[in-house]
Amino acid sequence: MIYVLLAEGFEEIEAVAPIDILRRAEIPVVTVGVGGKTITGAHGIPIVCDDVAGNADCSKMSGIVLPGGLKGSHNLEDSFEVQSLLDCAARDGKLISAICAAPFVLGKKGLLKGKRATCYPGFEKDLHGAFPTGEDVCRDGNIITGKAAGVAVEFALEIAAFFKGEECANKIRSSIHCR
Repeated sequence: MIYVLLAEGFEEIEAVAPIDILRRAEIPVVTVGVGGKTITGAHGIPIVCDDVAGNADCSKMSGIVLPGGLKGSHNLEDSFEVQSLLDCAARDGKLISAICAAPFVLGKKGLLKGKRATCYPGFEKDLHGAFPTGEDVCRDGNIITGKAAGVAVEFALEIAAFFKGEECANKIRSSIHCR
């Protein structure tokens, strides 16, 4: 199961697009609230999460999605539970994905050393040890990063391809008329 971690101030489209696309791919997704069950995004949209971070079970997790949003990304970085889940995912080679500002959480943790990665322009300095590509979406091994809200669907399709292959991702791409 994929955990989509939501912290106050998250960028809504960067969370909802992966939830939607992954569920279309029939990949189990659980929304996880960091700091509570109802989390409000950067644009005032509240989301009632499936569970809270304290209940997230690393042994059941196959991957993590970190939506961006500056405030949300800082709240993810400051969460002990998020840091623990990232430690587990890194240790076990599970998918770790982040978009927009959130890749800085991975960079500051040292998870991007020697990896190609992308992020919202201006955050490259926080991708410690990474090779910033400037691409819309970048996949390097078990790490997928995205540039910003405008590529949230592409980011989500890359995650779907990671688990179910390009054929599945392309079928979804076609069904939603995405280029």
